[in-house]
Amino acid sequence: MLNPDLTLQKVFLSSATEALINFVARVFISFIFIGSAWMKIQNYDATAGYMESFNVPSELLPLSILLIGGGGLAILFGFQARLAALALAVFTFICGFIFHGSGTPDDNIHLMKNVAMTGGLLFVFLHGAGQFSLDHLMTRKIT
Repeated sequence: MLNPDLTLQKVFLSSATEALINFVARVFISFIFIGSAWMKIQNYDATAGYMESFNVPSELLPLSILLIGGGGLAILFGFQARLAALALAVFTFICGFIFHGSGTPDDNIHLMKNVAMTGGLLFVFLHGAGQFSLDHLMTRKIT
């Protein structure tokens, strides 16, 4: 009997392609966090005002920028990727409900985006950064 999952594994998932796909996935996941951190820096006052409109102290904005920018870069380069992914997953999930939990159709889409991103981050947490990463290089030198 034909099993599509096994067929895809045999055709597409050699160890080299798996490492490449893992890297590309990390690039895609990190892109939104690095870009968001940059936008928050460029629009600092507006972002602080937006946070305060949800009763979130604007004093947390520098920490937010550090977490999403640093976490995004950590995932991109595969440095402490599991820790960064876990921290970003928790942050993304909580922020989704704080800033997009009003129930309007537009907010529902943004909430679903945050939930989906949390799922992707949990995959990075579960599987690690893969072969093309600083984590892999550091592990190779230790063992």
